[in-house]
Amino acid sequence: MQNLKELTLSVCDIAKRAGSFIRQERRQFHADRIECKHTHDYVSYVDKQSERLIVNDLRQLLPKAGFLTEEGSASHTNEDYCWVIDPLDGTTNFIHSYAPYAVSIGLLKRTEILLGVVYEVCADECFYAWQGGGAYLNGTPLHVSSSPLDDALLCFQLPYDADAYSPVARSLIQQFYGRAASIRMIGSAAMALCYVAAGRLDAYAEKFIGQWDYMAGALIVSEADGTVTDYDGSTHFTQGNSIVASNGLVHADMLQGIRNAF
Repeated sequence: MQNLKELTLSVCDIAKRAGSFIRQERRQFHADRIECKHTHDYVSYVDKQSERLIVNDLRQLLPKAGFLTEEGSASHTNEDYCWVIDPLDGTTNFIHSYAPYAVSIGLLKRTEILLGVVYEVCADECFYAWQGGGAYLNGTPLHVSSSPLDDALLCFQLPYDADAYSPVARSLIQQFYGRAASIRMIGSAAMALCYVAAGRLDAYAEKFIGQWDYMAGALIVSEADGTVTDYDGSTHFTQGNSIVASNGLVHADMLQGIRNAF
């Protein structure tokens, strides 16, 4: 396999090309081409076509790698390397022409994240990292914030499984509303993670999400000197469905809030 930095920069180009397609399609998007996968969980032809474009390009980089993709246009069996792709993270945002929404691409070697690229379409921002190489936004190094909890801007996303998660969401908001500076929901897991890495958010938590939602962003946070675990506090999160990312200073507070909520 080629140098990780070079490979990451090549993936950035692929993500930007997919983002250009998404941007173009948003200008002429028709709501009658939306499909509903589950209650309030949408997909469009843009998601599917973006995924096909990304998969075709990535196959040229690592022909023997497998794929884990949200829309199922490619698959993996027992390959050492696996691309983890969300071709349009924030589909509901995209449908409503409401930023942010993004392309997210991560590369796993078994359970080890080697690189992550997230391209935010609306702002033309490419966040990326490779293992041991730091995290970057359009070439500028990233670092998490140094805010304590009372100055922190937190993000608690709302997963589609409202029946299972509503009591938890209510509890988290009740616990942190008034203790932290403020709370946000932005509609894209990949971008919430990147915003933590860039110091725009100080912490983020979400459950019932797919590996394609968080894989790339999790490495970007880690390489920006942040802390990433699952809801149980484990750093072995790549096979799970929950994520907590922070500047490190507020991580214990986040985990305690989650424990209280369950």
